[in-house]
Amino acid sequence: MPTDRAIPVAGPVHPRAFAWAGYTLGFAMSGFFDGILLHQILQWHHLLSGIEGGALGDLRVQVMADGVFHALMYVIAAIGMWLLYRSRDALSIANAPRHLLANFWIGFGVWHVVDAVLSHWITGIHRIRMDSPNPLLWDLIWLFLFGVIPLIVGIRMRKTSRGAGPRAGAGPRGPGIAASWVVAVLVGGSLLGAALNLFPARAATIDTTTVVMRPGAAPSQLFAALEGSDARIVWTDAGGGVWVLSGAEAVDRLRLYRHGAMYVSGTAAPAGCSAWVR
Repeated sequence: MPTDRAIPVAGPVHPRAFAWAGYTLGFAMSGFFDGILLHQILQWHHLLSGIEGGALGDLRVQVMADGVFHALMYVIAAIGMWLLYRSRDALSIANAPRHLLANFWIGFGVWHVVDAVLSHWITGIHRIRMDSPNPLLWDLIWLFLFGVIPLIVGIRMRKTSRGAGPRAGAGPRGPGIAASWVVAVLVGGSLLGAALNLFPARAATIDTTTVVMRPGAAPSQLFAALEGSDARIVWTDAGGGVWVLSGAEAVDRLRLYRHGAMYVSGTAAPAGCSAWVR
């Protein structure tokens, strides 16, 4: 007997692309969360905070390393959205929204586990709170809250959904309401996280601007860009590559770029977060 309604299939019968869409979106969102909260708002660390000497200890390199980190998260998020679009037919399968959310939380937790083991303990390039007398305690607290708990939630969601009944609302015209809401929240959240990383958050009390000059650019080029403004120099590194300015909010950012700047804080540039430079 013909029917215009698709027959849902219970159980985790989802294509691999659909599963990896959840993993990658969760992984990228976890990176955005870390960058927004710890790098920009709390300013507890940046990517290479634990490295003080050598080429990687150069402040200009460390600022740009944050940008590489954020760029990688953009790429992973874009891959996740592409995988979700490619496997969109799987949204008609029973329990698809729950499995997508479960894989999202697993990816979110995995990011923090990898960050803790690789970045905090093996390489030591940074810790959760660099100024703490007991950094290991903060590492463990953060790992439990944002690594272990999301992993447990995701794994339990996948297990409890295996015996669930068919999901209503799916049909030949597309996914049901629940699936549409889940996709909207995940994609919207990923886009919001990407936007907040692209336009770094700055506290209202911070009136400084960080300028990273291109290699080979002379300080005189920066002085020329600031001529006629009320900006004053607060700090600069020994090599003259990174400058912290006060009162430079009114200076045209494009003018700074034309005069040798590689990155100016508060602009949409790939250098990521630099609000930690005061």
